[in-house]
Amino acid sequence: MKRKILIVEDNADLAYGLRNNLEIEGYVVELAADGRAGLQAARTVRPDLIILDLMLPELDGYQVLRRLREEGHEMPVLILTARGEEADKVQGFRFGADQYVTKPFGLLELLARVERLLERSGASIEGGGEDCVVRLGELEVDTAARRVIRDGAEVALTPKEYELLVALLRRRGVAVSRRDLLDQVWGYPTMVVSRTVDTHIAELRRKLERDPANPRHIVTVRKVGYRLEG
Repeated sequence: MKRKILIVEDNADLAYGLRNNLEIEGYVVELAADGRAGLQAARTVRPDLIILDLMLPELDGYQVLRRLREEGHEMPVLILTARGEEADKVQGFRFGADQYVTKPFGLLELLARVERLLERSGASIEGGGEDCVVRLGELEVDTAARRVIRDGAEVALTPKEYELLVALLRRRGVAVSRRDLLDQVWGYPTMVVSRTVDTHIAELRRKLERDPANPRHIVTVRKVGYRLEG
């Protein structure tokens, strides 16, 4: 089955150029020219991946992304924008973005990132049938249902927060470097946004630890990264 991609981009020339190249690669492509139309298209088309500009009419890309994640949509989102500041990237990742490409960009680079995101997404779906509940003290991680329970209540995690937790869970008790986490969760070990992992770890601790300032489960390993204990 062909994968569906939604491009939300108000620059018509760029949008049509991307569509043509993605269709050549075998994807089915839908276009939306503003944030409101993009949000509606994401809800109805249910694409496998979204390429999302930030500077959009009606609703900006941040608003579109935030609403999609709040509604539980977990498809990968690749942000495509002229903004290159680190603060903009961190904000995008906080709202649940999976990748970030700054204009101008190379077409081959973009196509490679699209392919990588879809491969990771497909692997995640195919592996989701296993019945596995892992316990960490008062926490339960149900990898089949992609749910995290704390003291009997479900904890709302963003897709990236959940993937980060699972990446640590796979190597429970072992120190995992920030570089490895960037590779496993975001898919780019060399394009380091310095605070991306730390920002998501802080959010995980806030949601999962009884005392986030003195974490019991998500432990910092100085000059390396993080280790999951419990």
